[in-house]
Amino acid sequence: MRTVPVIGLPLACTDYAGAVAWILDKAATSSTAVAVEAANTHVAALARSDAAFGESMRAFDLIVPDGMPLVWSLNAALPPAERLTDRVYGPTLMLETLEGTTGKPEFRHFLLGGKESTLEKLQSVFAGRFPGVAIAGAYSPPFGEWPEDEFERMTAKIRESGANLIWVGLGCPKQEHWIARHKDRLPPGVYFGIGAAFAFHAGEVSQAPAFLQRCGMEWAYRIAAEPRRLFRRYFTYNSLFVWYTLRDRMSGKTNRLP
Repeated sequence: MRTVPVIGLPLACTDYAGAVAWILDKAATSSTAVAVEAANTHVAALARSDAAFGESMRAFDLIVPDGMPLVWSLNAALPPAERLTDRVYGPTLMLETLEGTTGKPEFRHFLLGGKESTLEKLQSVFAGRFPGVAIAGAYSPPFGEWPEDEFERMTAKIRESGANLIWVGLGCPKQEHWIARHKDRLPPGVYFGIGAAFAFHAGEVSQAPAFLQRCGMEWAYRIAAEPRRLFRRYFTYNSLFVWYTLRDRMSGKTNRLP
């Protein structure tokens, strides 16, 4: 799949159908762990500004453009015939992947992260919306510092479930670091850094209206909903994204991740 660097992050030039096809092929055939990320401006700017996070992102095999500003940056580097018409939004990618595995028992899903109550709601929602999808297991790790044997406990549950599509909702950047740093020790399958999708689909957090998503203003809706938690993050990383984009264009160089 063709990739184009946006402030150093290699973004796949794809839509939902292309991403799902790639994911299901890897889930069915890969003998190792494969990492997928839906990247927004926060992820892109953090990968550029934080060397440790940039190193983790280099371990990911497919990074799709979750935010419209990333789509606009991609399209600026693509010929008109190849330009994207939409982003590949992480929560929607999750639903599209579930839809693509309906009635296909060879694909088994595992939900890792979030509260027990959230995982219970998710499994109920998915069972009603996607009858015939195999949710093979779910696990809520303890909050705070994990005991030394927690990695073995989590991977044992994934392995025993037979899952090959593992949705990791530990929050950014924890989920990306966890996938990347343990990638060579994880059971085979496709691992997704899925962020807030668990809370969205469980009905615990509302999503921005579609028109705000299309015009790249989802961040404003999220800040209005959770100002104390999200204002600093969006202000910092949206500003960094704009700065790195302008600097790269003025220099005429495509910078790599640190």
